Amino acid sequence: MSGGVPNRSSRVRHLFRGPRPEAVPVLVGRACALVGLLNVGAGVFPRFRHSRMHAMAEVLPGSFGPFAAALSLSAGVLLLLLAHGLKRGKRRAWRAAVALLPAGAVAQFTYRHSFLGVVISLALLAPLIIHRDQFSALPDPRSRWRALANFVLMSAGSLALGLVIVSVHPHRMVGNPSLADRITHVIYGLFGFEGPVDYQGNTSWTVAFSLGALGLLTAVTTIYLAFRPEHPAARLTEEDEQRLRALLDKHGRRDSLGHFALRRDKAVVFSPSGKAAVTYRVVSGVMLASGDPIGDVEAWPGAIERFMDEARAHSWTPAVMGCSETGGEVWTRETGLDALELGDEAVVDVADFSLAGRAMRNVRQMVKRIERAGYETRVRRIRDLGDAELERIRRAAEDWRGTDTERGFSMALGRIGDPADGDCLIATAHKADEQPGPYGDLKAILHFVPWGPDGVSLDLMRRDRAADPGMNELLIVAALQAAPKFAITRVSLNFAMFRSALARGEKIGAGPVLRAWRGLLVFLSRWFQIESLYKFNAKFQPRWEPRFVVYRASADLPRIGFAAMQAEGFVNLALPLPRFLRRRTPSARPCAHAVSERDMRAA
Repeated sequence: MSGGVPNRSSRVRHLFRGPRPEAVPVLVGRACALVGLLNVGAGVFPRFRHSRMHAMAEVLPGSFGPFAAALSLSAGVLLLLLAHGLKRGKRRAWRAAVALLPAGAVAQFTYRHSFLGVVISLALLAPLIIHRDQFSALPDPRSRWRALANFVLMSAGSLALGLVIVSVHPHRMVGNPSLADRITHVIYGLFGFEGPVDYQGNTSWTVAFSLGALGLLTAVTTIYLAFRPEHPAARLTEEDEQRLRALLDKHGRRDSLGHFALRRDKAVVFSPSGKAAVTYRVVSGVMLASGDPIGDVEAWPGAIERFMDEARAHSWTPAVMGCSETGGEVWTRETGLDALELGDEAVVDVADFSLAGRAMRNVRQMVKRIERAGYETRVRRIRDLGDAELERIRRAAEDWRGTDTERGFSMALGRIGDPADGDCLIATAHKADEQPGPYGDLKAILHFVPWGPDGVSLDLMRRDRAADPGMNELLIVAALQAAPKFAITRVSLNFAMFRSALARGEKIGAGPVLRAWRGLLVFLSRWFQIESLYKFNAKFQPRWEPRFVVYRASADLPRIGFAAMQAEGFVNLALPLPRFLRRRTPSARPCAHAVSERDMRAA
């Protein structure tokens, strides 16, 4: 009995203390979204203001005076736009909300003489002021793409919401306007003109003000995003690249994905000692690292801590794609994140590779058939190619890509023939035709990046679509057979996503759940190379090295997956930009901890 009293008193103390400070941004963001929805409802639906929600709708910020519908609608849209930034603890969203709520309260009192409206505004404003330290996240990397995206989304939303506004007054409409007339009225109204739909009484003014407010919001937010100072995404600087190459020279043998850290569309954070680094890219608010940290394993925790500090400073969602088992153990131990097996990497040991035997029969027959058709192969280092041939290979790889955008992030370098990548290996297939194509006798390309001093990792595979099938098998076999000449003992091939599920699901005795999971993966393989990559890699009898995704919470996995698909080029949300909106040549932007260190040194 006595044990129950402290429990009740602790619950009472917890109630008066309020929510944990770190939970305030999420709660305030949700409250802001709710207030925004109620404001939109009060501004759009006339009956809503006369229902049981009348009292609440009347005191929400933005619902005042003769312009109640338009101002309520404007405040609701603005609060909805701010809600996501508040959830992420963004400082600029906090400033905007702190300015908007008192303005709404003053207008509420001025036009409605409502003290209750002021109280509700201050009730939402109070946690913003009290817990202002929780809203310290720095801005995301941005460009003028945001202006175009805002214009498209706001225009579509305004058109849909405008149709609702025009249609919620059926009893006051003059006549029975068609859908085309209503759409025309909305479009005219967004630009501030009177459309073909007419109403009885003051409803025409209400509709006109509401549509005009939507059009004004669309224009103002788009202009702001288009002409505000650009804060470009961080890029790999020359100094950073040199430091990464030095780390790879010492420790590059550890991870087959290490060389892909040299992509120049990634940013990097180094450990305090400079002996380890993590490269990443920010996509849709996800701070996406790939592979293991670069450098000395003993220094990995320092680089990981810097990575997490950067994520917290910007309120980004941290995630790692394709790390090894060792990397996953260090990430989860140092950060408290979770890890999930993503798939397997196919690694072929050169000493064990042979075309002999029944298991290699299909590959052996395909290679022999292509060789009899007159194809020959060449395997060389990039530095051994002439400029003219290298330029021809670059153009061929570009034209044979098959997609509008370059794919790859975690396991692709994104370039061929850079002078700094002279150690990269390239395998080419040639066929002397009577009428050479635009690239001479070149028919297929395989590009490998270094994996320490004695290994290579497959970067890209490109071939002429008119060439005979089997070009990739031919060049992989050629690279494996030529590997000893370059002192290469290991070759990493493609990554097979969910490989273990596909392999176990096709075995005798597999359970219904595993078979169903395999069936889903096979179905998804119609759009993504899941089963085909697994079967292609399995032809060469590799050993399989598991790769993992590291994440903070299960609820983040869909967002991380979508961000990874964007980074890898499977989802392209970009549209052609007008010239004045195009990104200028990006300048290097130091990360948050680097800025603080610089300021400390200056002091």
